[in-house]
Amino acid sequence: MIIVYTTFPNWESAEKVIKTLLEERLVACANLREHKAFYWWQGRIEEDTEVGAILKTKEELWDEVRRRLKELHPYTVPAIIKIRVEDVNEDYLKWLIEETK
Repeated sequence: MIIVYTTFPNWESAEKVIKTLLEERLVACANLREHKAFYWWQGRIEEDTEVGAILKTKEELWDEVRRRLKELHPYTVPAIIKIRVEDVNEDYLKWLIEETK
């Protein structure tokens, strides 16, 4: 199991991309949270509100999830970050495996 973290500029784009990934069975679950973001962009420090997404999927789907996120993402340079899960309860992992392709 891995967690993929990314951010979106608004709820609409986040929900659209996440629903596509769910429909394609590339992720089993996603959690969205609004937060304040500070970052460098084109030589200046920017401050914005973003929607952070935590996506839960299988390790073997990483390449496909990353590819689809790049295709669907509204940002020019999206953060698409893979986090390996060291340990997870068996029932949750079984569910995740069953719900992804």
